[in-house]
Amino acid sequence: MGQTITEKIFSDHVGHDVHAGEIIRCDIDMVIGNDITTPISIKAFEDIGATKLANPDGFSIVLDHFIPAKDIASANQARISRDFAKKYELKNFFDEKDMGIEHALLPEKGLVVPGDVIIGADSHTCTHGALGAFSTGMGSTDLAFAMVTGGNWFKVPESIKVVLSGKPGKYTTGKDIILEIIRMIGVDGALYQTLEFVGSTIEHLSMDDRFSMCNMAIEAGAKSGIVAYDEITKEFLADKPLARAPKIFYSDADAVYTKTLEIDVASLDPVIAYPFLPSNGHSVVQAQNDHIKIDQAFIGSCTNGRLSDLKVAAEILEGKRVHQDVRLIITPGTQKILREATKLGYIDILIDAGGVVSNPTCGACLGGYMGILGDNEVAVSTTNRNFVGRMGSRSSKVYLANSAVAAASAVTGYITDPR
Repeated sequence: MGQTITEKIFSDHVGHDVHAGEIIRCDIDMVIGNDITTPISIKAFEDIGATKLANPDGFSIVLDHFIPAKDIASANQARISRDFAKKYELKNFFDEKDMGIEHALLPEKGLVVPGDVIIGADSHTCTHGALGAFSTGMGSTDLAFAMVTGGNWFKVPESIKVVLSGKPGKYTTGKDIILEIIRMIGVDGALYQTLEFVGSTIEHLSMDDRFSMCNMAIEAGAKSGIVAYDEITKEFLADKPLARAPKIFYSDADAVYTKTLEIDVASLDPVIAYPFLPSNGHSVVQAQNDHIKIDQAFIGSCTNGRLSDLKVAAEILEGKRVHQDVRLIITPGTQKILREATKLGYIDILIDAGGVVSNPTCGACLGGYMGILGDNEVAVSTTNRNFVGRMGSRSSKVYLANSAVAAASAVTGYITDPR
């Protein structure tokens, strides 16, 4: 019986063939924590009397949710990770001096590579599957177990084959593809399965698109998302000091899938997820006809805070002004992205248009800081969740969209088709 790419990655790690449904003990290549989740892992690590990390070079802590600290509590929280990193001379510790949202920063640093098994105490750890790796979110105590042992237990997930065909139209992106998938199958349609993205569309999708798609696999209930290594992956990795040699795997022709989804991407409009679920998807054409007034437009997060997002926003906003009733907030995914966008002139355009640019942070996405919504306010946002109260007040509303839609909407004051 053939194997999926996910089954092959696990087989390589355990030393024998495994298939979906098997329970395995597997070594982990990269464990990722952040300023919110890592202190819980550290406490568990210390409570059992551990004094040594099993794989210190395979452990990264990224302070990205509330850094620079938004209040005393977040400052004290961050200090726990700082003290731990100093005590154990952690090489992969990222603070204000080298800032970035974890799921943008680690690929940029070459710390996650094709063929890896990756876990993180953050649900959007599935982002890294875009590199042809198995990557998933776990709890903080699961992280502690991996810190101590170097591995963890997994149930090998079944896979759903997502066949994407056609060249995307202008302003149709990876974000729209994954929102369409979630609309089709619902927020639990891929529960504990891998969404494996294949088809002719893949060659037209940048790494930024692929990261967005895998990032939101969790919003369909998936354990992971994955895209096989190809020339676009190779080019992305070419200038990076990789932590390990990549291992390249591809699914067999006779691999077993639970189902196959087919999407004609060439005919797909940009998709808007209405409140209060990522599965509540509608065409941007309908959204424009619904005349949805907004108070805030947000471009950023681990889903859409990359250079291509800032580029398209700058292209749309050049020579224009943000509507007087709208706040436009832009959060680059990393300092490197911010620097590159500055050199290319994108930041000047965004600020001249009336936008405000923050440091890299997850703050606005989870309603923490840097863009909280007030009572009854409405936002169009490039983030990944639009649950009740996700970005602030429980009476606020969040419409999920791609960066082009967010930029165009910031100008008109209503959710707007950028085409």
